[in-house]
Amino acid sequence: MKYIKQSFEQLTIAYQLIRWTVIIIPVALITGTLVALFLWLLDLVTVWRWEQGWLLYLLPLAGIIIYLLYRELGKNTEGGNNLIMDEIHQPGGGVPARMAPLVLGTTIITHLFGGSAGREGTAVQIGGSMANMLGRWMKLSPADTRILLMTGIAAGFGAVFGTPVAGTVFALEVLAIGTIRYDALVPCLIAAVFADIVCSAWGIHHTHYQILFKDKDLLNFTLLTKVILAGVGFGLAGFLFSICMHTIKKQAKQWIKPAWLIPVTGGVMIIIGCWLLGTRDYIGLGVTSLSPGSVSIVNAFKQGAISDWSWLWKLLFTAVTLGMGFKGGEVTPLFFIGATLGHTLAVLLGAPVDLFAGLGFIAVFAGATNTPLACTLMGAELFGTTHVLYFAVACFTAYYFSGHAGIYSAQRIAVSKKY
Repeated sequence: MKYIKQSFEQLTIAYQLIRWTVIIIPVALITGTLVALFLWLLDLVTVWRWEQGWLLYLLPLAGIIIYLLYRELGKNTEGGNNLIMDEIHQPGGGVPARMAPLVLGTTIITHLFGGSAGREGTAVQIGGSMANMLGRWMKLSPADTRILLMTGIAAGFGAVFGTPVAGTVFALEVLAIGTIRYDALVPCLIAAVFADIVCSAWGIHHTHYQILFKDKDLLNFTLLTKVILAGVGFGLAGFLFSICMHTIKKQAKQWIKPAWLIPVTGGVMIIIGCWLLGTRDYIGLGVTSLSPGSVSIVNAFKQGAISDWSWLWKLLFTAVTLGMGFKGGEVTPLFFIGATLGHTLAVLLGAPVDLFAGLGFIAVFAGATNTPLACTLMGAELFGTTHVLYFAVACFTAYYFSGHAGIYSAQRIAVSKKY
């Protein structure tokens, strides 16, 4: 009798997997397609902004347009990623479908006129809003809608970075510090893989990074010590970014009236920052170089291509951009901050520059989002598995030294980092 019950249990599991695959495919198709459109437009406006330098001076006006769009059309979509996470924690009013076109359009505006922002937040909001819309159409239960929202996060993240495994774990890990729920494990994996395939099918190509450093020893204790020290720095950088962004947002709302003046002030601050530094390297995504010798994530992997304070300037530019009301993600700027900080620490510690740039790339992100497992897997997907031990050490160390601060205010504390 026990054997028969176990057999039926496997059949039930098989049925659920087939059912979720059928439900998730439309989410992945729509999310992958919209993310592909978003990335294509992002490349287009990045090149255009670089060719037309005068566009930066319209950033304050762009801020007013973004403010008006959200005031007139946004309703509760202003919450962004936090709204999706809150809806997963405690189902309420849902995630409006209008979130997707709004965040896509306003992120493109931010990048066109020179804001320093990323793309993950936009992709996740696209995935979450589309998942919620399809869940309503399918009349899913609140429990199933919760899982579907998590698949939307996984699909958006996996497609925008070309890292479906990291996207899967990120969706499970980001909701609460110190815990992962496995009820959405396979659905999130299905969504992330299919969305990545769809995005790539539209001809979207992701940036490839290389760590050329090879160590003859399987475990180099001297290098491991340097990785731990760098991990502390990466965690503190993630903490600093989170505190700066939240503080700027809070103080701006408290002291700048009327509300439309907040993005105007932010835009002016970005322009002044470019003047003072004599460069525009810290606006936009900063993934690749549009001019020879400029500071970028790709150049951070090369010896001598980065100044010692590049990470700090990008941190401040991004905290101002996002804290003052412009739209976009935080993750790509965190990659920039981490890669350039890793370069600086490598020079100070006498360590391999490309390895430490890669470690910073994932570890600052791990600290700021409290997702060390997802970031370790991202390192393996982006850079290969040769240095996966160092990836894990850097990400786990950064996770602890970032404290309980994070870029997502809706993230809950399930297990404290204090023993």
